[in-house]
Amino acid sequence: MALLAGIDIGGTNLRIGVVQGRQVVAEQRMQADFSQLCKQLEPEQAWQQIVDSIATLIRQMLEQYPQIDAIGIGFPGFVDPYTGFVAQSPNLPGLHHVDLAGDVAEAVGRSVIVDNDALAAAYGEYQLMPLPVAGLIYLGLGTGVGGGLVYAQQVLAGEHGVSMEIGHLIIVPDGRLCGCGNRGCMEQYASASGVAISYAEATGQQLDAHSIALRATSGDVHAMAAYAQAGAALAQGLAHIVKVVDVAHIVIGGGMSAAWPLMRASFEQRLDADLIPVLRGKLQIRLSSAGDQAGIIGAAFLAGARSGN
Repeated sequence: MALLAGIDIGGTNLRIGVVQGRQVVAEQRMQADFSQLCKQLEPEQAWQQIVDSIATLIRQMLEQYPQIDAIGIGFPGFVDPYTGFVAQSPNLPGLHHVDLAGDVAEAVGRSVIVDNDALAAAYGEYQLMPLPVAGLIYLGLGTGVGGGLVYAQQVLAGEHGVSMEIGHLIIVPDGRLCGCGNRGCMEQYASASGVAISYAEATGQQLDAHSIALRATSGDVHAMAAYAQAGAALAQGLAHIVKVVDVAHIVIGGGMSAAWPLMRASFEQRLDADLIPVLRGKLQIRLSSAGDQAGIIGAAFLAGARSGN
């Protein structure tokens, strides 16, 4: 059975796993705040450090598993489906039209495939479904909000690599400025970054989403409101998506999904209000059971499929 490597890159972390069958048989991870790196350094310097970090982890894994057949990377950005170049990464500012696959492949001496991170996670969740389903939408809550769609066993990236960029649906006209260049994008309210902004606007305090979640569970009304706003914003975006892409299975993952109890009530209320009546009660929404491994598995499987493994 083929050994595949999958790399899942977030705004603040980097994970690599060796996948055999549908199991991650080995895994390494490192803290890597690429988002902050891109804000502090010139784009060329930041990019070189990103490539070096990814290549270092891959080389370490190849030393242990030299028989790896294919390497796939899930990257947070708009990935051109034809060239594999990263056109832009809203949460990693300064990166434009960079050849992640080519640069990492040159550094490690192996062929590399790159896809959007949420699309890879969607495919990983799809592969892990206990029973076959017609389609699946994945919503990844982290530094930003990513989305991925699998339908009829195919991942759908779109012609420009921006299919299911649900985080960039505009839900507040002329709202908060987003890293994509528009204003009022859903991820400015429903992501970890969005929760931090909401709390800061209400209190003047700069805290991360995890700290705000702890305050919310202790009864801090402003923290509770920030998460309630996040849940409602996520539901608003999803309600529009399923009107266009009629898919019943929705999986919510990513690091901020751990705070789902703080978002669930407002999410369900907003979703029920915004769905067209024929869809109410027909969506099957669940939290990811794969933890943070869905992106690894999906990236590995996508690379394996394209390499014939």
